[in-house]
Order: sequence, then structure tokens, then C-alpha cells
Amino acid sequence: MIDYRFPTALQIVLGVASAEQAGKRSTSTMLAQSLDANPSFVRKLMVPLTRDGIITSTLGRNGSIHLGRPAGEITLRDIYQSVIEDKPLWAARPETEGRCLVSANACWYFKSIVCEAEEASLRVLGQHTLADALREIERKDCRAAYDACQSSSDTESA
Repeated sequence: MIDYRFPTALQIVLGVASAEQAGKRSTSTMLAQSLDANPSFVRKLMVPLTRDGIITSTLGRNGSIHLGRPAGEITLRDIYQSVIEDKPLWAARPETEGRCLVSANACWYFKSIVCEAEEASLRVLGQHTLADALREIERKDCRAAYDACQSSSDTESA
């Protein structure tokens, strides 16, 4: 089963950061609509993000969601670990009685490789902040708008 918690949580936090940067208000309903996601799924993901200080939320008619600390201090690893918690990337098969060379050794070997892959993934996520991600998204968006403008002016001049 595909796990959408991390990419959805990342989009939630990016949405909050982008709204804050633009001086706009964020709510779970607004975020769910912008992500085309189930509002209850968005609210469910907000629980660990709030618990871990990544976002803060005020309730009520004028309630809103804000970053819990500056975007430059929130890493993608923080977001990942908040919503995924201690679930490994891949689950190893249960240990079995060693009946042959493979069954006696495959589990520990797989676990060691998975552990190495998990550490590498977390290291990469830890190198990128929310501020970095927002800048990159904005840069790509500007590039896409520029490319669209260029291609329409190329068509007009032809």
C-alpha cells in the first residue's frame, strides 16, 4: 500500500509557509481544497505536525494555521519523522528457522541494507529546509511561467 502521509504533510506545511509569506490565512479546509485531499486526512496529519512544533493551530471562527518556527529551521526530515514516526521504509520478513544458508541469513542481511537506505534517506531530507523547498518551488514556478510566455511569443512571431 502506498503511503501518502509524507508528501501530503510536506504540501500542507509548504502551503502554510507560502500563505504566511503572502500574508494570507491558512485553514485545514483551505489546505484540503488546495491539495484535493480529504479534510479529515489533512486534520489527522496536522496532529503530529502540531505535536512536534512544525505548525501551530488556533481554533474558532477566525482560527488559522501557522508555522511553529521559521521555515529555515524546519527540515524535510522533521516533517517526515513527524508524520511517519518510527515506521521503516521497508519491513523485513519475520525471522524464520534457519533451514538453509538463505533462510538463516537473509533477514539480517535485508535489515542491514534497509537500515543503511533509511539512514541515507534521512540524511538527504535533513539537508533540505522548508525555506529551501519553498524557494525552489517558487523558482520553478517562475521558470514555468517564463517558458510559457516564451513559447507563446515564439508562436506569435512565427
